[in-house]
Amino acid sequence: MGILRNILVLIIFFQAISLPAQEEEPIVWSADRRLNWSDFKDVSPDSSPVAALTASGISYSFSSMEQNGEMIADFTVTAFFYPTRSWVQDHLASANILAHEQLHFDITELFARKFRARLAQARFTDNIKAEVRTMFKIVNRE
Repeated sequence: MGILRNILVLIIFFQAISLPAQEEEPIVWSADRRLNWSDFKDVSPDSSPVAALTASGISYSFSSMEQNGEMIADFTVTAFFYPTRSWVQDHLASANILAHEQLHFDITELFARKFRARLAQARFTDNIKAEVRTMFKIVNRE
């Protein structure tokens, strides 16, 4: 019975260490939802010369099918703010700095909208996955 208990303890231990660290859910951009300092969860580097860092990005997914010789696709493009990768130096936090950080997130949404518009206007082939990836890379470089 002792061997079984030890095996069970080892299984539980290895499952616990193999679980990814709990990350706070990303915040989806919304005109009705402004960032606040409590959204910035990461620890600021001691030697950083900047007051805050906004980690944001664009995610996309799509489904597609060929219909009458034409590629039909449905896209979802979302701008995210990542709380556990964003930080503020508390002694430098101010309304002006927060507005500046919000602007970074707003710019992420602007590029998500540009990407959505380009996707809506594009004609795709059966190589849609590579074509969409290329469009995404182009928008990210702008």
